[in-house]
Amino acid sequence: MKSKKRFIGIMPVMILIAILLASVYQNISACEACNRLFMSSLKSEERAGSLVAKELLATIAAQESRSARNQIPAPATLSNSLSAALSPSLSNSLSSSLSSSLSPAQSQSNGLSAENIPAADPAGSRPPEPLKPGAPAATPPLEYEQTEFIDIIARDNRLPIPATSYVPQDTPSDVKVRITLQENDSYIGNGVMYKGFTIDNKIPGPTIIVNEGDIVEFTIVNDGILPHGASIHAANTQTSKYLGKIMPNDSSTVVFKANMPGVYMYHCAPGGHAIPMHIIFGQYGMMVVKPKKKFELERILNKEPDIEIYLLQHEYYASGKDAVDGQGKPMYTAFNGKLFRYVEEPIVGKPGDYVRINFLNAGPNLLSTFHIVGIIWDFAYWQGNPDNRHVGGQTVTAGPSDSWVIEFRIPPDEGNYLMLSHAVGSTDRGAIGLLVCDRDADGPDTFLSDGPSYTEEEMNEFREKATRLITPFGIGSADVEVPVVYGPETEEVIVRIIGNSYFPKVVKVAPGTSIKWINEDVFTYMEGEFSGIHNVMAIEGPQRFASPMLAHAESWSEIFTDQGEYTYICTPHPYMEGKIIVSSDHIIQTQTVTQVTRAGAAPGWVMMSLILLALIIALIALINK
Repeated sequence: MKSKKRFIGIMPVMILIAILLASVYQNISACEACNRLFMSSLKSEERAGSLVAKELLATIAAQESRSARNQIPAPATLSNSLSAALSPSLSNSLSSSLSSSLSPAQSQSNGLSAENIPAADPAGSRPPEPLKPGAPAATPPLEYEQTEFIDIIARDNRLPIPATSYVPQDTPSDVKVRITLQENDSYIGNGVMYKGFTIDNKIPGPTIIVNEGDIVEFTIVNDGILPHGASIHAANTQTSKYLGKIMPNDSSTVVFKANMPGVYMYHCAPGGHAIPMHIIFGQYGMMVVKPKKKFELERILNKEPDIEIYLLQHEYYASGKDAVDGQGKPMYTAFNGKLFRYVEEPIVGKPGDYVRINFLNAGPNLLSTFHIVGIIWDFAYWQGNPDNRHVGGQTVTAGPSDSWVIEFRIPPDEGNYLMLSHAVGSTDRGAIGLLVCDRDADGPDTFLSDGPSYTEEEMNEFREKATRLITPFGIGSADVEVPVVYGPETEEVIVRIIGNSYFPKVVKVAPGTSIKWINEDVFTYMEGEFSGIHNVMAIEGPQRFASPMLAHAESWSEIFTDQGEYTYICTPHPYMEGKIIVSSDHIIQTQTVTQVTRAGAAPGWVMMSLILLALIIALIALINK
């Protein structure tokens, strides 16, 4: 295995530059161009016979064979195809026609609720009657007549459990949901800006509320410059072939029936390795399917909650390595987007109020043991389904994407009730809130899980005055991205590519130092995308360099002789950024530190002599006093 791979000639560099120019000027995704480049390299002499080429080509062949049987009709694939990406006018016209087809109310994404839209009662929306022995198969709704697998649909419609979410894609909807995905920054409180991926320009995305039995038309609009997509946990049917990879300035839609009540996560899912990355970067939200059946405390009290809270716990990361190492090492945690949001703006209720919390741990890594100090639940429902009832309890335990509905009464005892995860190491990083019992509280009230919304003027002020910027994939503020300094005695420095991030992101080296990049991302290919491949290419600095595409555990090196600052990116993932500082200035600092260290390591007899001298001086001073 070669530990150092160098380009011969300038042709590979020109190819990489062409990729970037194409992505900027012709609306071609850099990922798609890099996919093709890497695919050709798998079949080249350079990789011939390698394990990487052999295994990846076998994986590609297997996936293509399966996907050929699951193609959606041409009109539906248009928004996900490369041909749409190559035609900006076509993509823009599709996006415009989509927007014009939705009313202003339907386009609002802040707390979308089926309760605000007249709901039909389509065939099959009522729970099926239990099947009696010898009973004939139920007749599916008329719109299913030309559908494949009609026998399975007929069976499901006569079972005493909810059918799957599958409906033909031209089924009229009761609810229209529309969200936008983009790359953006967010203000997360305490003077901290976060640069990541957003939904409707916030983290978390909008709270989506529908009713059990609703036909939902869910539209994703890609307002970003990278491919995005969506996974909707409330949909018990195929969604990735409709929403799996949506190109910039494009959109796509899936129609499904919300048959199973609960509290669900939805998130970006563009395919392959990019799915966890886009979740880590911030593209997630809560979707609630309200049950037809009443929750137990609502039935007992014969009223709806006085306070309903949609509470989403999540994490912010300062590097990709921190996001994928072990169980994750977030820099901050939060409830609903902002550090200590409900300490700054407490949730206030009256003694005796009935409270319902729809709780979701979006993660993406940490376990939550949600608890309110001074409260014991009346009832808790795993995954938010009223049939999964638990009586009492001090906490609910939720792994990433786990959820609960919690019901309790506020005791007739005024004061502050602290909301937190009892996994208290993460709680101290921002996921703390207050439920305040006050006899003069206003009510009833609802608190959505949406991240805070700010005007552009407010965001500009945050950007100007923020004391810190963190980002998992790029370079944050200087107090976060402290350069890792190597002296002239270091001949080679290793930078690892992990979690769609370079680690360390910033290094300082002496002239003549060799830097080796090693790709540690493992998951390489899925759904037509080589998401785990990376490279390095200089965009600033006195010395130009560009590596080939690197699969897992592959490496490439460059020797830096010219002093200055170098900024580089990954062309398949241009949001990834690293920096190299080549300077001889730190040699003097290193020597000074070395001298201090040597002085501090003086022989024992020297130290003893100094201590003895100090004792003699002290003794003389005492005698003369």
